Amino acid sequence: MNANLYSLFASKFPADRSACCIETQDGLFYSWNDLDRASAKIANLLLSLGLPPGARIAAQVEKSPEALLLYLATLRAGFVYLPLNTAYRAQEIDYFIGDAKPAAVVCSPQNFGWVSQIAFKSGTRHVFTLSDQRTGSLLERATHQSDHCEPVTREPNDLAAILYTSGTTGRSKGAMLSHDNLAANAKTLHAYWQWQAGDVLLHALPLFHVHGLFVASHGALLNGSKMIFLPKFDSGEVMRRLPQASIFMGVPTYYVRLLAEPAFDRSVCAHMRLFISGSAPLLQDTFTEFAQRSGHTILERYGMSETNMLTSNPYDGRRIGGSVGLPLPGVAVRVFNDSGHTCASDEIGAIQVKGPNVFQGYWRMPEKTAEEFTDDRYFVTGDVGKFDSDGYLWIVGRSKDLIISGGYNVYPKEIESVLDDMEGVVESAVIGVPHPEFGEAVTAIVVCKPGAQLSADTMIAALKLKIANFKVPKRIVFVEELPRNAMGKVQKKILREQFGTT
Repeated sequence: MNANLYSLFASKFPADRSACCIETQDGLFYSWNDLDRASAKIANLLLSLGLPPGARIAAQVEKSPEALLLYLATLRAGFVYLPLNTAYRAQEIDYFIGDAKPAAVVCSPQNFGWVSQIAFKSGTRHVFTLSDQRTGSLLERATHQSDHCEPVTREPNDLAAILYTSGTTGRSKGAMLSHDNLAANAKTLHAYWQWQAGDVLLHALPLFHVHGLFVASHGALLNGSKMIFLPKFDSGEVMRRLPQASIFMGVPTYYVRLLAEPAFDRSVCAHMRLFISGSAPLLQDTFTEFAQRSGHTILERYGMSETNMLTSNPYDGRRIGGSVGLPLPGVAVRVFNDSGHTCASDEIGAIQVKGPNVFQGYWRMPEKTAEEFTDDRYFVTGDVGKFDSDGYLWIVGRSKDLIISGGYNVYPKEIESVLDDMEGVVESAVIGVPHPEFGEAVTAIVVCKPGAQLSADTMIAALKLKIANFKVPKRIVFVEELPRNAMGKVQKKILREQFGTT
């Protein structure tokens, strides 16, 4: 049996292939036939390049139906998809391409100059362009290919995608996800969230992230459901489209912005069946106000790049604000204390997980992979939490200094390294502080060299040229020295207490 994930999706396409699969914001319709034929053309183009088995296809492109087609084509051709955040700059792309060694790179036309230089330097032989306006060399080359392509046979543990996450050391890690990892999670969520015939997904999430690419898109594809594709979240456009949809997935920031719209009320949500939130903690105030204004209780869930989804509040049953719910069927979740024993109810400890959704390991990092798994093959998430007496999981913190801002992971060490290289800076510490819209806001505390005249605005402007915008501190504070313990380690807990308001 072919374990290729595309084969699973194709088996669930609706009987009427002429029905709408994707509707764009500007009124374009893509049928299921269009999806099948266009992804076949791109898959055949990739196959024509003579790439070796397991070749990586890296993509840093704006959200569009064609971007999703590229992902599906990569699966179909049996290669490994490597999505890259569109906000990444040259320094970041240089690392990812240098580490993953993709055989082909697809980028936005306006970035072709600098991306191709990086790619060719790293040994990549093929660089294509793809815009969000249905143009670019990828589509031009694919036009001449056949619109029929049998999915290449894959084994369950063959890689389907590599998603780069990061560690507190600042070095990014490529989480290797197999066809079976993704298929198992998609099928579990399909059943657990009770996808129904006729469901329509309002898709406002980016496609370079687990949430938008896997959780949202996979759910619709596996259900044969229409997707309304928005290029980005816009509260006015989302409100206009909600009456045409039944499912919406977002990060907490989206819900905060919807609540900021005076016209957002129950009438706008009358046709909706399910609102899902993830990728960052949802504030209790947002949870409560949304229920009052919309008549719907947001369903929170918990997952990560290495595992896809792990827990979820129930579709039928009590959804608790602040809790990430119950372990999904087939997923084992445990909380261990410092002495290595399972925690009792309401006892805080390290969250460890196991299941068919858990990744294969980190790309080219066998030692790091071994460190992150226990002897009985549980993955150590790095998150800290507790189970309550009803079996609901609560995330109370992170053992690492990870910041989640607007649903994106931000790792302080990476930003600190850039700050510390700036003229006039002795050292820096980056922390996350509570923020009503983004969940956490990145804040930098900087120690200047004697006599240096540094400006926060100037430093922020310089950072925007070097790192993705979501990593750039919202605020920079100057201090004479950083608090340290007896071992010389910076006490970020003290900094959070001191600068914990935006």
